Amino acid sequence: MNRQTQTGVTLYELLIALVIVGIVLSLGVPNMVEFRQNSRITATANDLISAFQLARTESARAKDNITICASSAPMSATPSCNGTWDQGYIVFVDTDGDIVRDGTEEVLRRHEAAQEGVEFAVANDATFFSFGPTGQGRGNVGGNTALSQVVVCDQRGNVTAAGGNSASRMFVTAPLGRANVVKENATIGTALTTMGKTCPAET
Repeated sequence: MNRQTQTGVTLYELLIALVIVGIVLSLGVPNMVEFRQNSRITATANDLISAFQLARTESARAKDNITICASSAPMSATPSCNGTWDQGYIVFVDTDGDIVRDGTEEVLRRHEAAQEGVEFAVANDATFFSFGPTGQGRGNVGGNTALSQVVVCDQRGNVTAAGGNSASRMFVTAPLGRANVVKENATIGTALTTMGKTCPAET
């Protein structure tokens, strides 16, 4: 009889391979989950920065008022300033400067609702920021308080994440409209205390 060579793996070798795969997954999956969470929070804060940069640049270029406002339906054909930041926001040419989008005022950018699990804590519950024709912030308009600070978080809250920074991010804008993102736990914690808010919100 001719001898035939057998190829493959033994049951013992298969079990060893499964154990190794299990160890790798147990170490890698939590890190991947945290990476995705951090990326989502950072992207949300950076999107706000981008919207402010657009509004500031466009106001100086067009010599017109440009307003950013929270909108409950930013992707609709006729979005208006009637929502909260987690629902989305729009950047529009505020021709009459009343921080309310009229039907004919051009929308320059729309941002859809925040991803599931992302929350906002907003100082003074402000819903707008407006730039004047000089490219500088207009401050409070018509008795309405302009946006100054927004803490962006998920269910982890203001805890230390990989790299030593907070798992949350805080968007900060000066009265003149210069904006930046803060990552430090202590600064974010102090801001939340001053706001009288928590992020995520207490239920």
